[in-house]
Amino acid sequence: MSLLTHVLACLFGIGSWVAINGMWVELPLIVNDLPEGWYLPSYLTVIIQMANIGPLFVTLMHRFRPGSLDERPVIYGIVSLGAVATFLLAFLWRYRVPVGDAQHSVPLLVLSFLLSVVDCTSSVTFLPFMMRLPPRYLTTYFTGEGLSGLVPALVALIQGVGIVQCRNATEGALPNATQPEPGNWSSAAGKLEAVYQPANFSAQTFFLFLSVMMLVCLGAFLLLNFHPAVARERESQHYLGRAGVGGEKAEVGLGLQSSAPEQKPMLGNLEEQMLVRRSSFGKGTYSRLEVVFIFMVLAWVNALTNSVLPSVQSYSCLPYGNQAYHLAATMAAVANPVACFIAMFVPIRSLTLMALLTVTGTGFGAYIMAMAALSPCPLLVHSASGTALIVITWILFVLSLSYVKVIIGIILRDEGHSALVWCGAVVQLGSMIGAMSMFPLVSVYGLFTSGDPCNTKCPQ
Repeated sequence: MSLLTHVLACLFGIGSWVAINGMWVELPLIVNDLPEGWYLPSYLTVIIQMANIGPLFVTLMHRFRPGSLDERPVIYGIVSLGAVATFLLAFLWRYRVPVGDAQHSVPLLVLSFLLSVVDCTSSVTFLPFMMRLPPRYLTTYFTGEGLSGLVPALVALIQGVGIVQCRNATEGALPNATQPEPGNWSSAAGKLEAVYQPANFSAQTFFLFLSVMMLVCLGAFLLLNFHPAVARERESQHYLGRAGVGGEKAEVGLGLQSSAPEQKPMLGNLEEQMLVRRSSFGKGTYSRLEVVFIFMVLAWVNALTNSVLPSVQSYSCLPYGNQAYHLAATMAAVANPVACFIAMFVPIRSLTLMALLTVTGTGFGAYIMAMAALSPCPLLVHSASGTALIVITWILFVLSLSYVKVIIGIILRDEGHSALVWCGAVVQLGSMIGAMSMFPLVSVYGLFTSGDPCNTKCPQ
């Protein structure tokens, strides 16, 4: 097992969604300087879903022209585009263009669309590329994909994005510029106003950092293709693939199964087993009903983790205080790669466990959604236990469902290249359905209410 290959696979995975994740965490700093204001997240939601033309094209090519599309040139193209777009974003994000009677941030919106195409298309190209490496590196890739959310979040915390302090609107700043207590934002005398503190470094520096991360991803991809040590890994993988089903299952067993090795059957029995296929999907390991179940769980889990719950995260956490919001966002981002590490050492490919974890994670998500619906006065808003509960719930929600996603990826990786293409397509489909479902609820009908961070009063 090559440590270098693990590092490269992780860096390659970081580039999958680092650009759009970085855009989201930087929103609190840039929205006040843009004409769209806090409508910008709604615009970004629609833009990201429009960018699914990239995955749609790749999926249709694999469906109607199987074997004709090599994902490697596509990856070179989209990662290079991501590096250029984030570099341009660093210098053009403030520019406004007249559109009709209003000013709009056209350069930022166009570049955001290009970055969305890059990241959405990575779902159906990066995973199939990992088929060229032994199965043990897939969980490392998923770890990197999880870090694509954590790394920008940590940099944004260092930057000081979204830190708010309250001061008296008529008499100047409060003594020591203290932050309001969660759920008791109006305890000070007089009308208070929220003042967002200046960042430790500019948005331009942050976007340049994202451009560097895309270049790192490009460099990792180059080495995965051309480094001699990685080439030896690929040759080993191809040899095992030619060795037949027995050899392939042996390799899979090294990295993906925790059960004791099965006794090898005689050659005649092995040939008979190869003829037994439970369905036409992949290698026929799973029945048609089980395949449908796996993909439905995959779509549901990605809808919740990528679209539905993130769209109400601020409503569920900010009533408990600014610190609770940042802690929940950061620790949830940490939970994703932690789930990948757990799956690396304890990979349980049980559909029953998958269903149990999905139901459990959905239960955590239901509590988060309930607190968002009760905003700005959710349960236990005046209590430290309420703050701890919402943070822990976010961590367990991401941890349980991220483990499900990784295990599904491992299962589908064993079913072949086409299965991973469909895996990426269903990930994007679930995310799109979740986003389009939440957009009218949040942005059109206004079913969720945000409080004034300095003046909201909640009953004791």
